[in-house]
Amino acid sequence: MSVESFPRAESPRVRFGAEMRRLREAAELSQTAVATRLGCTQTQISRLEAATRTPSRSDAERLDLLFGTGESRHFTRLREHIVTPGGPVWFRNWVEEIEPNAQVLRSWDPLLIPGLLQTRAYARHIFELEPQITPEEVDQRVEARMQRQRILDGQNPPLILVLIDAGVLHRQVGGPGVMREQLERLLEMRTSPMVSVQVVDPGCLPGMAGPFMIAELPHGQPDAVHADSPVQGHITSDPEYVTSIRRRYETIRLWAYPEHVSLKMIEEAEQRWT
Repeated sequence: MSVESFPRAESPRVRFGAEMRRLREAAELSQTAVATRLGCTQTQISRLEAATRTPSRSDAERLDLLFGTGESRHFTRLREHIVTPGGPVWFRNWVEEIEPNAQVLRSWDPLLIPGLLQTRAYARHIFELEPQITPEEVDQRVEARMQRQRILDGQNPPLILVLIDAGVLHRQVGGPGVMREQLERLLEMRTSPMVSVQVVDPGCLPGMAGPFMIAELPHGQPDAVHADSPVQGHITSDPEYVTSIRRRYETIRLWAYPEHVSLKMIEEAEQRWT
């Protein structure tokens, strides 16, 4: 399977319009017929399907009623992604389609605490320093990150194996209070049998290439990889690419301290953030 096998990184508005057109044609309804049922004009329906108009809450609710998708709130949920995007479209594919279905998530980050384990304050400070970001966008991204962490509390959470560079413990994000709370959060993870955090020696140069995640999926599905960059992340299950990232992960892991030593290092770092 290649990256093309995953949902395309289309905008939420385009996806809304495409779903609307698909169900309308499946029901053999014209745009005029749908407009009559929704109490609007054929032009408005055309603009919704062409993704040149943002659907209202009423539009979404009426479409759910019209196409019998009210129980799943299909169109209502699609609209929520338009008005509260909460992050890049390309990453939403990972968050919605891959991460929740993973059996094992392997993570490496040389710069920051990974998003799945970030506190609200730590995440907020990261987003606040993004170039040209608005306060509203900061709020949206923070909430999206907190919602993403709900997989940790699900009935069948994935096994999460986290590797972080030792420098992350001493890189200030926010004030000392933010760092202390964040490291306390990591220490709390020791009570979870599904989360493992290991600190990697800063001499591990193979890890400097950048952060990444590996998702091990069920039912014989190929593993998927997400590798980050300042511009756009890359998501793929191409065997050659996945094998390369897996080898790099194992190389980095050889530089990791045992978990009990790592926790001691986190405790010592937490005490220094006063």
